[in-house]
Amino acid sequence: MNNKMTSAHIVIVGAGFAGINAAKQLGKYKEIQVTLLDKKNYHLFQPLLYQVAMAGLSPAEIASPIRSILAKYENINVTLGKVTKINLQNQKVKTEFTEYKYDYLILACGATHSYFGRDDWEDYAPGLKSIEQATEIRRRVLTAFELAERENDPKKIREYLTFIVVGGGPTGVELAGSLSEMAHYTLNKEFKNIDLKSTSIILIEAGERILSSFSPELSEQAKKDLLNIGVTVKTGTRVSSIDSQGVHIGNEFIPSRTVIWAAGVQPSSTGALLGSELDRAGRVIVTPFLHLPEYKNVFVLGDQASVLGKDHRPLPGLAPVAIQQGIHTAKNIMRSCEGKELLAFSYFDKGQMATIGRGRAISEFSGFKAHGKIAWIAWLFIHILYLVGFRNKVFVFFQWLWSYITFGRGARLITKQEWKNHDN
Repeated sequence: MNNKMTSAHIVIVGAGFAGINAAKQLGKYKEIQVTLLDKKNYHLFQPLLYQVAMAGLSPAEIASPIRSILAKYENINVTLGKVTKINLQNQKVKTEFTEYKYDYLILACGATHSYFGRDDWEDYAPGLKSIEQATEIRRRVLTAFELAERENDPKKIREYLTFIVVGGGPTGVELAGSLSEMAHYTLNKEFKNIDLKSTSIILIEAGERILSSFSPELSEQAKKDLLNIGVTVKTGTRVSSIDSQGVHIGNEFIPSRTVIWAAGVQPSSTGALLGSELDRAGRVIVTPFLHLPEYKNVFVLGDQASVLGKDHRPLPGLAPVAIQQGIHTAKNIMRSCEGKELLAFSYFDKGQMATIGRGRAISEFSGFKAHGKIAWIAWLFIHILYLVGFRNKVFVFFQWLWSYITFGRGARLITKQEWKNHDN
């Protein structure tokens, strides 16, 4: 340890992938003090949130209490609260109950869904960024099957058994694939009055192809896989309106009682509290060192940050990006405390994956492409590896194993709670 290290107080806002990894790295240095603020008391593994929405996993299996994760670090204080103001000149962060003086600030509050100016659609098509939203989607999907079961009107039955997913990115594809499996395999023997094989799942994508971040070859393979499991894929199709009766696509109307939104994201509104320059997507523009141009002690990470990658395009909002940024920023702060120069962030691209359904997935890394069962097994392994906590890893592994053998889903509870986005 460098004897010239100065003590410092680091405030971290947000316990997502970036914030939690920065905290774990900083927790190794007893000379400094860390305060971690978050509106929730748990760290959420968002990549598996769709499985909560599709009744594959329970919320507790993809979330871990922040205090439990950081309990062994004596220099970290965890506080439940929402940031209301940031004073960059005086280096203070204000919450609804107190304010904190900082030497270094890390802002990593993630993102929420975006309706591209049509926030009124949220009532009819919930997004998927929180546990509350996941359980609301689960409630709507399971309720639709129950209402169809007791209905006598064929027209209404078709409406209940038509599910529309808007957005052909990884989340939309994973939701559509899981919906198809649930209807055609998990529930088909449990409902006596309706034929769940007639269930219609429609995936709508405004772009020319789904999973556009993947190569055209893998994108086409994913589309074929979806078609093979009964999902209708509509590309080059833009939604013009959504209401309680269904979705309007130009002059076409698709009746449906259950619509899910997976078409866009926007960064947390806390980024605007900095008063710094934002990009077109609302992300805070930072330097290659991940700090504000005017304030070298204020770092913005993850989905909130606009930082250019090697291709001179903003890095995507992926968990590996946030994890690497969190660790890198913590090390840079320690370098600053030791009087050393900061190092620019360089993202190591670990590739990308998307699962379509049972035994179906695609993966891409440095030109290497895979699909089918090999990619699916790799997807399972990687996601279990990234889960926080040994208990969660074990529970998810055995839940997936049971589901694979039996086609079962264990979290089919219809519950109701407050779910709408209150970020802004």
